[in-house]
Amino acid sequence: EVQLVESGGGSVQAGGSLRLSCTASGFGFDAFDMGWYRQAAGNGCEFVSTIKRDGTTYYSDSVRGRFTISRDGAKNTVYLQMNSLKSEDTAMYYCAADPLRCHLDGLASLKYWGQGTQVTVSS
Repeated sequence: EVQLVESGGGSVQAGGSLRLSCTASGFGFDAFDMGWYRQAAGNGCEFVSTIKRDGTTYYSDSVRGRFTISRDGAKNTVYLQMNSLKSEDTAMYYCAADPLRCHLDGLASLKYWGQGTQVTVSS
């Protein structure tokens, strides 16, 4: 059974930090680019960040310089360190394999994704 379990979301004030974690099981974690997308209320998916199998990282313009993605193959876990949070970062954050697909081709194109963790930033 494929599972991606996110944790670390919560409510913070603007300027604060959160660290999201996602532990995967049931598929070949090392064979996939992993990362995060988010959905704010009423919006479609928004790509946040991905880390490729070789460790190369990519970020959306809105989070570059504030968020840092990493992965630990030994633990099948991908992390998202979020600093200098803004109210516009408020959304449900989802871990996924190949998260850029959501932005390019929509939610239906995703192969593996988690249940999401809520991030709320108050100004």
